[in-house]
Amino acid sequence: MITLAHYLVLAAILFATGIIGIFLNRKNIIVLLMSIELMLLAVNTNFVAFSHYGGDMLGQVFVFFILTVAAAEAAIGLAILVILFRTRDTVSSEDLGQLKG
Repeated sequence: MITLAHYLVLAAILFATGIIGIFLNRKNIIVLLMSIELMLLAVNTNFVAFSHYGGDMLGQVFVFFILTVAAAEAAIGLAILVILFRTRDTVSSEDLGQLKG
């Protein structure tokens, strides 16, 4: 039987993995975006788990809004990454300061 604690532990592991990814690798933009997505996935897991065990659908509806924000963040982040790679031939976040206009 899977309980609420199992989902919370899974979400904590996902969130911690995202935080570790951000702190260990601040140079690669792709890894930073993936770490942020992992953290959002952990939050979504918590919302769905509490919504299921609480018997309320509001948490599951709120997940759709978070997924929309995550998709927009990924699209904008990848667009910035493509611009950075075209202008500087690198995906290092240290070169973002050179794009100031």
